Amino acid sequence: MNPSVYDEIKNLVTEAQNKNTENIDTASVAEILQLMNNEDSFIPSVIAGEIPYITEAVNILVEVFKKGGRLFYVGAGTSGRLGVLDASECPPTFGSDPEMVQGIIAGGYRALSAAMEGAEDKYDQGKEDLKAAGLTSNDVVCGIAASKRTPYVIGAVDYGISIGAKSLYVTCNPREQFDIPVDVAICTVVGPEVVMGSTRLKAGTATKQVLNMLTTASMIRLGKTYGNMMVDLMMTSKKLEERSKRTVMMITGLSYEDSAEILKEANGHVKTAIVMSLSNVSADVAKQKLKAADGFVRKALEA
Repeated sequence: MNPSVYDEIKNLVTEAQNKNTENIDTASVAEILQLMNNEDSFIPSVIAGEIPYITEAVNILVEVFKKGGRLFYVGAGTSGRLGVLDASECPPTFGSDPEMVQGIIAGGYRALSAAMEGAEDKYDQGKEDLKAAGLTSNDVVCGIAASKRTPYVIGAVDYGISIGAKSLYVTCNPREQFDIPVDVAICTVVGPEVVMGSTRLKAGTATKQVLNMLTTASMIRLGKTYGNMMVDLMMTSKKLEERSKRTVMMITGLSYEDSAEILKEANGHVKTAIVMSLSNVSADVAKQKLKAADGFVRKALEA
């Protein structure tokens, strides 16, 4: 046993025993599920209290993205998988470059489907993995660690800070115990888990919601939606093809057939098709109007 690690872990909120579920092993299936649901019900209010910090983080991301910078999520285990998940969902949802948001997980991509717990203890590897990914001072590093203490994640964030990159941190332990000098820390303290130390539960749920907010709000502020509809998506699957047609139909009033035709003229790009239809211009002119409007459909139409 490593006494220093033991002392550090035993005092973490995420490692504490939940008094509400002490007898869960004697409960019926329905009672177990109710206990889990009761614990999950606290998560939205906890996240609501962190919105001022999430706002700061989104403002940083928007400015970095506008300058061509990138976001690197770094985590181990569940935290790492959630970062990779959020990053991988950005291109199909918002038409973003796959390089724009990237997820790095301790142990590499093998760790996405297999537990590689020892990888999280390698402080220097966090730095090396970010160096290999080409992190620069124009980028953002977002550490994700429910416990805050994960050496791999801290090593990556320390490296990012050392070269002048912006830094964020998402954790589930209290702000007063947070001592890493990042630009913004988001501390969603959801309390002890239903099963002691299993941070794939409440901590994982809270983390997923925060990452959703970070990228979704950033992409909206970059003009990736029109109202609440995805308009920067590309028709790379049958589902996205039909969603694209439906979106054009809803915004422009065109028929299914006409929407399909104008999307074809727009090379499958929904934004371009919308501006073409509502401004009655060619694809080239629509693209010029969008560029002048920084990619915002509404501004392009008003212009």
